[in-house]
Amino acid sequence: MKQLQLLLLSFFMLTAGYSNAGMIVLEGKYMGKNIFVKNPFGGAGVGFCVFEVTVNGNLSPDEVNQSAFEIDFGNHNLKIGDKVVINIKHKDDCAPEVLNAEVLKPKSTFNTKRIVFKDDGVLEWTTDNENGSIDYIVEQFRWNKWIKVGEVKGIGTPGAHTYSYKVTPHSGENKARVKQIDFTGKPRYSKSAEYSSSVPAIALEDTKIKDIVKFQGGETLYEIYDKYGTIVKKGYGESADVSSFDKGLYYVSYDNKTEEVQIR
Repeated sequence: MKQLQLLLLSFFMLTAGYSNAGMIVLEGKYMGKNIFVKNPFGGAGVGFCVFEVTVNGNLSPDEVNQSAFEIDFGNHNLKIGDKVVINIKHKDDCAPEVLNAEVLKPKSTFNTKRIVFKDDGVLEWTTDNENGSIDYIVEQFRWNKWIKVGEVKGIGTPGAHTYSYKVTPHSGENKARVKQIDFTGKPRYSKSAEYSSSVPAIALEDTKIKDIVKFQGGETLYEIYDKYGTIVKKGYGESADVSSFDKGLYYVSYDNKTEEVQIR
């Protein structure tokens, strides 16, 4: 009966001159919390601004004829992580305000149960308490800083999940961790794992460079900085072409060290 009343109300609104109404569209994932909407009067001062709400194309039975209302997802048989599209239809001479649209965005809440390096240098971690699918950013500690080396998509559902990523090791002691960054922009970190690598140490063939920086001992990750500390080149290999660089002082970070070089 209530559904029929809502359909009749929507029909009345459209026939009463709201065919050019505005609409707020919200998209995201159901994360277990409802949406709250501040609902002013229409521009003419008669009746409230919002006249219809749909969730995933279905008319929502929420009572919208009040100054503030709640979109109750309990009416829509949703599971945590389900996709949600909300259409809030309103008169074109007023504007409702969604008070907490962020609840449709995943939030980083994971707990690290275990994080280790396997014998082959693969970083493996197990987490629980995930609340939405967010990428895990894999970071390795190199050159006295944490650098991003890869990403793994988070599953985002309750329960324990195990992930892995092959980290390119440097000689000696290695350290890595993972983090997530949600809509707040604030990172959430795991604990770090350590690993003693048997990879041989890499050295620079020369610190006086003309066209190519050459690494002795094998391939390595590297970053090259100018004298102001700006990264001008990075990559992986046994050498780096610097023939287009201006002459002068540069810094080359490779393996687990950083050295000065002169490009002549």
